[in-house]
Amino acid sequence: MSKNLPAYARKPRALPAALIALVLLTATSPASATSSAAWSAAAHHTVKPTIVLVHGAFADSSGWNGVIARLQNAGYPVIAAANPLRDLTGDAAYVSSVISTISGPVVLVGHSYGGEVITNAAVGHSNVKALVYVAAFAPDEGESGLALAGAFPGSQLGAALITRSFPMPGGGTGTDAYIDPAKFRQVFAADLPLAGTSLMAATQRPVSVAALATPSGVPAWKTIASWYLVAGSDQAIPPAAERFMAKRANARTIEIKGASHAVMISHPRSTADLIIAAAG
Repeated sequence: MSKNLPAYARKPRALPAALIALVLLTATSPASATSSAAWSAAAHHTVKPTIVLVHGAFADSSGWNGVIARLQNAGYPVIAAANPLRDLTGDAAYVSSVISTISGPVVLVGHSYGGEVITNAAVGHSNVKALVYVAAFAPDEGESGLALAGAFPGSQLGAALITRSFPMPGGGTGTDAYIDPAKFRQVFAADLPLAGTSLMAATQRPVSVAALATPSGVPAWKTIASWYLVAGSDQAIPPAAERFMAKRANARTIEIKGASHAVMISHPRSTADLIIAAAG
């Protein structure tokens, strides 16, 4: 009966052994392996680094919103870490723990006191490929944020601070610093609308005075490529201090004239562009 069936319905003949061997040899040939390796290398090469953003004192992660939107539109995965603002050692350890959960390359970005945190948190992480300082402290070993801010004239922050005591977990009390809401816009965000800065003043997160006074450890910027955004009209960290730290870290630097300390909010495009340059 099979003789009367059409050709496509007949039982297929077994492939000759020599032909099977040829097919297997082609599938496992060096050319095929090389092609697979090339595809794998290309896929790995196109993986974008994760951008980890660390806010500073008197702020929270929402200050990065405009920057985050631009980074995500450019295809970058982003994590905006919640900086505890309690003590430099603990804050850096927390951000370090976030980095430890990321398997691929990382670009670490810090604003203000967040710069101190990333300077310490990046140490020991080979996947951190770049540091970006946004109007931020970039201390050397043994330096504190308070010492750096006071080493150059121009900061109005000290005179604008109010303090409140808080209970320490192990007993005793610590001291939190806030910016006087009446002076918040002038010191922190003079190039932003008053309505927005009034909300920022009311929702500001305090920083422990001890965190700002703690000496920094061995700086990661000595071994990791750095970028720096100088806010030209910063009233919190003097622009002269920012330029000094950027130059000392051999950072690729841009300066935005007229920008306040909250430069990532008032100039999100320029901030994002600098981060993307560091990522590239």
